[in-house]
Amino acid sequence: MYYYPSTYHQPVYYPRHVYFPVYTPIPPRSYVRVYPPVDPTVLTESAESMQQLMKEASIILQKLSDSKEFASEVMSAAQEGNKEKVSQLLKSTGVHSGIEVSFNPDGIHLDMSSEVQGKDCCHLTITLRWG
Repeated sequence: MYYYPSTYHQPVYYPRHVYFPVYTPIPPRSYVRVYPPVDPTVLTESAESMQQLMKEASIILQKLSDSKEFASEVMSAAQEGNKEKVSQLLKSTGVHSGIEVSFNPDGIHLDMSSEVQGKDCCHLTITLRWG
């Protein structure tokens, strides 16, 4: 029996060293960030405004916790759906900042806000439960 190599099953040889183009590396740039000078004026004014909001929130919470009559007036006005009366009652405590009031059968949600230099800066949200 004679062996004749088949032309269909010839091995394929790949070159050992394949040439890939080599690029010279670009040296990394030194990124030096230049920051603008810091001016903490607005931040300190915002902090002062937030302290005032917290004092006013404390006044409202003190009134609600000390006076059951006041708390029942707020709850009954909310039960009737009279949002204006609830806001009026809360402002009668001596609060001067803006208060947005919303309520549902479970509780009341107060969003107090203030401005610094004519821009809205600070929000304090209070959620109290009554049901």
